Amino acid sequence: MLRRLIHNLLEDVLKELGLSYHFDVEIPPEGFGDFSTNAAFVGARHAKCSPMVLAERIVEKLKNKDVFDSVEIAKPGFINFKLSKKAFIDVLKEIISNDGYPIHRSEPLKVQFEYGSANPTGPFTVGHGRQLVIGDVLCNVFEELGYEVTREMYINDAGRQISLLAKSLWVRYNQLLGVENLQIPEDGYRGEYLIDIARKLLNEVGDVYKNRWDPETEKFFKRYAVDSILSSMKEDLELLECDFDVYFSETSLIEDGTVQKVLEILKEKGFIYEKDGAVWLKVSEFVNDDDKVLIKSDGSYTYFLTDIAYHFNKYTRGFQKVYDIWGSDHHGHIPRMVAAMKALGIQDGFFNVILHQFVTLKRGEEIVRMSTRAGEFVTLRQLVEEVGKDAARYFFAMIDPNTHMLFDLELAKAKSMDNPVYYVQYAHARICSLFEQAKNKSIAFNKNSDLELLGDPAELALVRRLDLFEDALREVEKTLSPNKLTQYLEALAYDFHSFYTKCLILDPDNPRLSNARLNLSYATLMVLKRGLSLLRVSAPERM
Repeated sequence: MLRRLIHNLLEDVLKELGLSYHFDVEIPPEGFGDFSTNAAFVGARHAKCSPMVLAERIVEKLKNKDVFDSVEIAKPGFINFKLSKKAFIDVLKEIISNDGYPIHRSEPLKVQFEYGSANPTGPFTVGHGRQLVIGDVLCNVFEELGYEVTREMYINDAGRQISLLAKSLWVRYNQLLGVENLQIPEDGYRGEYLIDIARKLLNEVGDVYKNRWDPETEKFFKRYAVDSILSSMKEDLELLECDFDVYFSETSLIEDGTVQKVLEILKEKGFIYEKDGAVWLKVSEFVNDDDKVLIKSDGSYTYFLTDIAYHFNKYTRGFQKVYDIWGSDHHGHIPRMVAAMKALGIQDGFFNVILHQFVTLKRGEEIVRMSTRAGEFVTLRQLVEEVGKDAARYFFAMIDPNTHMLFDLELAKAKSMDNPVYYVQYAHARICSLFEQAKNKSIAFNKNSDLELLGDPAELALVRRLDLFEDALREVEKTLSPNKLTQYLEALAYDFHSFYTKCLILDPDNPRLSNARLNLSYATLMVLKRGLSLLRVSAPERM
């Protein structure tokens, strides 16, 4: 609120001076006030004077505003603002009146986030969990900021991997029937989960497919394997409290003619050609990358082609921006997709990719290695059951997607202030406890009363932090990193714990000051609860 207020005041002043241009209002280093602006520094060329001269003109028009205690100029032309107590109290009143921070809504752009997409060839792993939480939190924050958001998972149910999955399941099924001379394909799937699926299948159909492998059998085993694994994945999503608006099938793009339509558009535009029996896209015409195959010499479609068709489908559905969340090993796929969007005539800025680094799981001093095909991995379900949904989600969200993640199981389970999710939740529970104690001590809580009694540095520091809630969400929006929200919540919890330690909140001998401090605690409670809800982490009343 305060940053926006200062920005608006500066815009009004510049308008009076006949100026209009972009400038920033930032939080300066310690000791330089509450906010700072580069408005004079960047505006000097527009005003045709030195930054210091323009700064003096701006300060002259702002110095008597009651929102500021002081407005000072720092060379070579920055302006630093120290805010008045009234400004902080006004922010506090707004939060309490709204039972939470009033968010300034963005233009309601129609956006889509695609995440959690993978070959449905096995259970979700810990690595999938990170992507799911990153995507889910970004969707929550974008919705909070006013965007119209669609959450989507792309089901890669076409191609060679599904054929290998089907054959692997068929072998497991036959092994249960006592057939010993069959081996799982070299690149097949060997996890225990396929034995469980094979056992269920055997109970349903008996020995109908014993020693029988033909196109009809393959089609049946593909569908059965994919449906079984997808059903299990959806159970995992429920445990992690993730949901999707759309589950989109890769196969549907082939069946409904979208792939063929894309090929026709690219051919008409002259961007595809044949070589060595294959069909290629002229990727090199748009980006610094080699041309890529769309249709292999055996007539099968590449993943690249169906992915182009999928994004063409997204575009025809009217999304203004789409965000794909991929593991960092997919970075090489970005340039070719950018080229494909250009070839189709889709505007720049429509297609966006968020890459995340991998997760290493640490149990004590042991690093757990994971391989889906070898069947040696910790599933997402096992992780959530061990550490709990709250810790799993918070830990996945709290590390910048660009950073490799070491997930410390022991820390995630710890009931101590060293555990960041416990630290933030404890602040919420501590405030709930305060209100219980206030009732027991017959201390009345009256909303938005006695706030003028606040003024201790710890109190004002807490209000200043509360005011930065929307800034934290805007940082998530700007950087596409959920950890900006967890960092904010930890800082808010720290400021509340400091206030709790330094200020006597419940004093029966001073009911008005107690009420003022309960109001500050209430505002903190509301912001903590909202921040945790955006993470889909619970806000416990007792711990």
